Amino acid sequence: MKDYFTLAEIDEVTNFVRSQTQYQPKIGLILGSGLGDLAKSIENPDFIPYKDIPFWPKSTVHGHSGQLVIGKLEGQTVITMQGRAHYYEGYSMAEVTLPVRVMKRLGVEILVVTNAAGAINPDYEPGDVMILSDHIAMIAMSGNNPLRGPNIEEFGPRFPDMSQPYTPELIKLAKSIAKKENIDTHSGVYVSLSGPSFETPADLRFLRTIGADAVGMSTVPEVIVARHASMKVLGISGISNKANLDGSTMTTHEEVLEAGKVLVPKLTSIIRGFLASL
Repeated sequence: MKDYFTLAEIDEVTNFVRSQTQYQPKIGLILGSGLGDLAKSIENPDFIPYKDIPFWPKSTVHGHSGQLVIGKLEGQTVITMQGRAHYYEGYSMAEVTLPVRVMKRLGVEILVVTNAAGAINPDYEPGDVMILSDHIAMIAMSGNNPLRGPNIEEFGPRFPDMSQPYTPELIKLAKSIAKKENIDTHSGVYVSLSGPSFETPADLRFLRTIGADAVGMSTVPEVIVARHASMKVLGISGISNKANLDGSTMTTHEEVLEAGKVLVPKLTSIIRGFLASL
């Protein structure tokens, strides 16, 4: 496990990826649990298995494939992560977020991050879509900030601003696409925990008190690194389950994947429409 990467190591990964594709992607897509099938729509794709990429973290979670898919989608040149690595799998924060830094070095300007999340807000139901307006970086507050370690000035400053982690004009565009597609969306605050255990009822009541609408185990580290590098970011959560605030029900990963089947058509429509409108 590597606690941090040097710029030379990041560029080694970047150069390998660049050598495996004919494209120069401008948009990065990180696809969450059950959402990897969107990559099948990419035209004339180049496939790069994670296992072939130096230093690249390999996902061990069911529902996450393990490859980069690079090509054209809705007229845009995209690099898509078909599956992501998580901190709870034993990777360092530097390893979890390495792909975002490689995307930046490849020339990616916009990052679209999706995830499956549990609803804390009582108005949310499984199958709903939440456009992230902000996040609570609990995982970073606990000392696991992905920017910990030597700062690489080529990406950004030592102390980056996080007042707008999600880009307002991209949020506005995604909402307009959803409305045009007759897809109801929420705007909400996502909180990221380390996992892999799901939350206790007391955890969830606390998170609701501090302003969280949905909870998950990813996204925030990648977004922090993207914003450090001045990338524009859109975050979308598919609500996969209702949070268990009173301890009366159990949450399973299978439930999350099952909800993904309902969410995939909605998220696919929003993302494809979003790309077509850029």
